Amino acid sequence: MHLRSYEPTDLHAVRQLFRETVERVNWRDYSPEQVAAWIGNDDRVTRDRWQKSLLTHQTLVAVEDATLLGFADMTATGYLDRLYVHYAHQGRGIARSLVRTLEEQVAANRYQTYASITARPFFEREGYRLIRETVVERAGVNLLNFEMQKN
Repeated sequence: MHLRSYEPTDLHAVRQLFRETVERVNWRDYSPEQVAAWIGNDDRVTRDRWQKSLLTHQTLVAVEDATLLGFADMTATGYLDRLYVHYAHQGRGIARSLVRTLEEQVAANRYQTYASITARPFFEREGYRLIRETVVERAGVNLLNFEMQKN
């Protein structure tokens, strides 16, 4: 496995990995209605919004041969926006490599993320601390997550 910078041609694979991971991993902690709302639409507007943010942020992809294993993106201020690892490659240290590499590449006084129920234990192991529970609304459906920071 190696990490490389995101390229515009990665968008389709990134979006597919995102959908499959939420469907196959996060369903344990969220209802089918919540999972569907989280995934949302895959229309042109959504894809364009993702492409713009992935290109604006520091975005890394983890690949092995031609297979996308995971991806993560962070703003210049240290906000970790997305972190997803393919459901078939969980537990291999991919998320850890993505997050630690982004933290090395982005000089910030603190790092922040909004972690899902599923991801919270991972972030706690990585030194992030809970700031507060939050609820985000997607398509009229409430999703519990956790604001977390690492100094």
